[in-house]
Amino acid sequence: MKPKVYFKTFGCRTNLYDSQAMIGALKDYAVTLNEDEADVVVLNSCTVTNGADTHVRSYISKLEKKSNAKLFLTGCGAHTKGDSLLKEGRVHGVFGQSEKLKINTLLSKENSFYELGDLNYVDESIVDNFVGKSRAFIKIQEGCDFRCSYCIIPFVRGDARSINEDKIIEQITRLALNGFGEFVLSGTNVGSYGKDTKSSIAKLTKKISQIRGVRRIRLGSIEPIQVTDEFKEILDEPWLEKHLHIALQHTSPTMLKLMNRRNMYNQDRELFEFLSDKGFAIGTDFITGHPGESESIWDEAVKNIYQLPLTHLHAFTYSKRDNTPSSTMKPQINAKLAKTRLHEIENIIDEKNYNFRKNLNLPLETLIENKIEKNLYQGFDQYFNKIIIKSDENLVGNWVDISNYKIQKGNNYAQL
Repeated sequence: MKPKVYFKTFGCRTNLYDSQAMIGALKDYAVTLNEDEADVVVLNSCTVTNGADTHVRSYISKLEKKSNAKLFLTGCGAHTKGDSLLKEGRVHGVFGQSEKLKINTLLSKENSFYELGDLNYVDESIVDNFVGKSRAFIKIQEGCDFRCSYCIIPFVRGDARSINEDKIIEQITRLALNGFGEFVLSGTNVGSYGKDTKSSIAKLTKKISQIRGVRRIRLGSIEPIQVTDEFKEILDEPWLEKHLHIALQHTSPTMLKLMNRRNMYNQDRELFEFLSDKGFAIGTDFITGHPGESESIWDEAVKNIYQLPLTHLHAFTYSKRDNTPSSTMKPQINAKLAKTRLHEIENIIDEKNYNFRKNLNLPLETLIENKIEKNLYQGFDQYFNKIIIKSDENLVGNWVDISNYKIQKGNNYAQL
């Protein structure tokens, strides 16, 4: 009987993809979805914040108390915490993202090891299934050329580089044949796709849309400056999800300079209003409590947030990352105040989302993700809004067009 491997994945969609690639590369091991029966646990980690590092250590502590499984660490945390965890004897092996297709061999090593690999590698893996998922996550690029003052990710993922277009097309073709209809294009900096291959995110999505079985394409986070004239040409395409996540990180011009961001608020507002007029739901990233975020800067940011037609938010409090410019900036902001500010903008965007959904008068093209309890299913519509559906039929993985539904705080609700 083959030893059983459990994959614990933290962080972004790129990590979800990498975990699936590792699953596909296993030959001498069986994958289990139950960590309690695992002989081996592969922890695909995130290190974007201190909280992410804490979650990894907490998970290891929990596992140590109840299991004798052999533990391996990969992902971004391998570069920042792998060495210390290995020296502490808490993991058997540490390997970087470029080594993931060697996983079958790595898991068989008798002696502990530390193999971070190459930050300049270009992924050649092909994933033709996503265990337990209704949507497929497709990694189209790796790394980032931006150097935002707070961010450590370029130092653990490398500079921006694009996955070979033929590999992407081959992969999506296989996944479509296996029944997947929605594809989420992911990466460290998705909008930079093609800058090194004389292509672009717009050219790539057009080619993907021509693959039989592709019903909806969703993009990961892109930067405002990456919404080019060429990109705007695909906005009316029926296969593009009517939701775009465009990273701002802040709305105060002063703070954007401190963060070494490339976007400017006045231009961001024009772009968001243009996209809103096109009918798009719009999400963004936002950091509260970055060093230098004075009361006046915060007040300005909140005023600007009210002006933007936002519907979704991925916000988090500033997390000091060693060796980044922000780590030495003054003054530092009290963590409790940063959390208070976080909740303030979350409440603003929650209300904006609720109003957005109330003003819609269109059928919701919903892909059902999972069953949450008896007769209740959860899915996401074309605006990336959650809907809970009551049904006597098993809807997981199905597409459902919903015209009659109730608009609730946090999600929509329907009965079929």
